[in-house]
Amino acid sequence: MAEGAERKEQVAAWTADKKQISAYAMDLRQIGNVVVPPSGWKCAKCDKRDNLWLNLTDGMILCGRRNWDGTGGNNHAIEYYKETGYPLAVKLGTITSDLDAADVFSYPEDDSVIDPLLAQHLAYFGIDFSSLQKTEMTTAERELDQNTNFDWDRIQESGQDVEPIFGPGYTGLVNLGNSCYMAATMQVVFSTQSFCRRYYMNQSLKIAFETAPADPTVDLNMQLTKLAHGLLSGKYSFPAVEKGETTAPSVKDAVSFPLHISAMIEGIPPRMFKAVIAASHPEFSTMRQQDALEFFLHFLDQVERSNAVKPELDPSRSFKFGVEERILCSSGKVAYNKRLDYILSLNIPLHEATNKEELEAFNKSKAEKISEGKDVSSDEIVRPRVPLEACLANFAAPEEIPDFYSSALKAKTTAIKTAGLTSFPDYLVLHMRKFVMEAGWVPKKLDVYIDVPDVIDISHMRSKGLQPGEELLPEAAPEGAAESSQPVADEAIVAQLASMGFNQLHCQKAAINTLNAGVEEAMNWLLSHMDDPDIDAPISHGSQSAEISIDQSKVDTLISFGFQEEIARMALKASGGDIEKATDWIFNNPSASASSAMDTNASSNGPSTPVDAGLPDGGGRYRLFGIVSHIGTSTQCGHYVAHILKDGRWVIFNDDKVGASINTPKDMGYLYFFERINS
Repeated sequence: MAEGAERKEQVAAWTADKKQISAYAMDLRQIGNVVVPPSGWKCAKCDKRDNLWLNLTDGMILCGRRNWDGTGGNNHAIEYYKETGYPLAVKLGTITSDLDAADVFSYPEDDSVIDPLLAQHLAYFGIDFSSLQKTEMTTAERELDQNTNFDWDRIQESGQDVEPIFGPGYTGLVNLGNSCYMAATMQVVFSTQSFCRRYYMNQSLKIAFETAPADPTVDLNMQLTKLAHGLLSGKYSFPAVEKGETTAPSVKDAVSFPLHISAMIEGIPPRMFKAVIAASHPEFSTMRQQDALEFFLHFLDQVERSNAVKPELDPSRSFKFGVEERILCSSGKVAYNKRLDYILSLNIPLHEATNKEELEAFNKSKAEKISEGKDVSSDEIVRPRVPLEACLANFAAPEEIPDFYSSALKAKTTAIKTAGLTSFPDYLVLHMRKFVMEAGWVPKKLDVYIDVPDVIDISHMRSKGLQPGEELLPEAAPEGAAESSQPVADEAIVAQLASMGFNQLHCQKAAINTLNAGVEEAMNWLLSHMDDPDIDAPISHGSQSAEISIDQSKVDTLISFGFQEEIARMALKASGGDIEKATDWIFNNPSASASSAMDTNASSNGPSTPVDAGLPDGGGRYRLFGIVSHIGTSTQCGHYVAHILKDGRWVIFNDDKVGASINTPKDMGYLYFFERINS
């Protein structure tokens, strides 16, 4: 009955941007001489003994609102507010020693609120909150369940008469404890021809074992071969032995074996594979839930490294493609910045929703129901529907870059950035950016449907490269570096850090050593270098930033993503050595990366080798074959499920359960996998 950490995280994320301090709390007038007993509560106007609310003005105990399905209360608490105007009530059963978790509702503000004086207001009625135990769900918890249960049921196809499937290619993966992100990803990966050929069709277990190092348990190639044979051979995919049977049916019989509701797929527990792929990784080596996208990128990086001796065997190359960003300066000159990537990450333009009229009608109906004290059921909720084409168009659309330093004008100006692909991979992975940061750095998951067609054509997204008549921006030192290679601290960043109480000299060093990337980056550097022996030493006029120690393995990781070494080092310095922030820094500072990459980008007119040389390329038409969906409020909690198109039908892979999909949730995906149509 204990409330787990995952549940607490979900509720915290759900309420993070909701609860505000009530305008009625500080001046609340309390009347009467009511002493509330510690238990045995009952509505003063009916026989309800649950969903009871204590009015904080006079101590009246009344039942809450009636839900859409007839459950809940009888609306006596809200009716009492309409009669008296007493604004605040607290839900009995949610009051514990942790007063912050108590459910306080403001009727005039029509929302759950924070009452900073709740302890004082409860003491007026003789309530000792320190001894009370939580017995009921808060409004936020009920809302969370109402919304997540709908997604959970639809993505997992709960309640559907799903037919279990057995045989080669239909083996489940046993959940090792929050390992669904890995299971869903690997099921899709081993549905591709490139990985099937590399680790199953063209490599036997015997050969993999013989070519493995002294300890095959720590060899990734060996463990991938073992995993491939486990998933694709069918030897571990059959119904569980029913009561009264002595042996399980053969693989051949298993495919046509009579299916029963009680039949379950045995599946395989990929413990050795998880140990190898997560070795030395601070997150994937834990038992916590992780982001399927981050795992997918980490997995492909490790596969590429393990095949470095024979890159022609590397199956991860089937996912890799080139991206080219064109930056048009107001001077009329251009810069081209190229990189390699495994995924195409897409923003979701909510303003492009195709059901705006339905959304307006739903929001109006929702407001009316709330005013009447009614709840909105999950099957009534209308979510925005955004076409995938709009997300792709948004990626390729021109983007304005303010404060772009132009080496032609030798001043900051506004530039226009556009992006395109220099090669089309065998398998195209689209990442939908459903997790966003709102004002105040509050994380939020977009509640949206993506209308994804079975076939897409991205031929128009191919980059054209340097065009006749275009002139490249000249290579020049960054602004402020005419006399010295030492950058000058951004006074705005220094001022913001100083206002937080940090030493002025320390603030200047933080700004300089992060290349003025921003306040957050500077603060992170400052907090991690407070104990440096030279933190109080005067700023040197030499190239101090060059003295920063950068982990070469992190530089190599960024280089493997397609970035140049100079840019990788610059980004790592600016991000305190954090790879993820360094990647973001490169994307958010195209002026720096474009200036540093000038020699390579000039390859349009020179003999240098393109960054996408040797990668698979072809037409731009793709067919959808795999979906990884996420259920929950954050990538760090919830559940992942995969749907894969196999043998002409969609199949759901939910950890160790594999079955024929009935209503494939194509509009609820987090990662979409497409394979190129060879015509």
